Amino acid sequence: MEAADLINNSRAQEYGPPEANFARIAAGWSVILGDVDVTAEQVSLCMAWLKIARIAGDGQASRDSYTDSAAYMALAGELADV
Repeated sequence: MEAADLINNSRAQEYGPPEANFARIAAGWSVILGDVDVTAEQVSLCMAWLKIARIAGDGQASRDSYTDSAAYMALAGELADV
């Protein structure tokens, strides 16, 4: 419930629609990585992994890391071309 609220309310108001924000991030990462086309879905998956790595790495993760990783995975599912 908290993850859905972040996606649809506070974060969306702060950063704009996730699709547009992740598309901007994907474009930047594509430039940084060279000849790699990064998608908005991949951005969401990578951001989820960043949060999961923090959780796994120190064992002292905050509730925020769990909530954010769930939100990023939910967004990846919405952005997936399935």
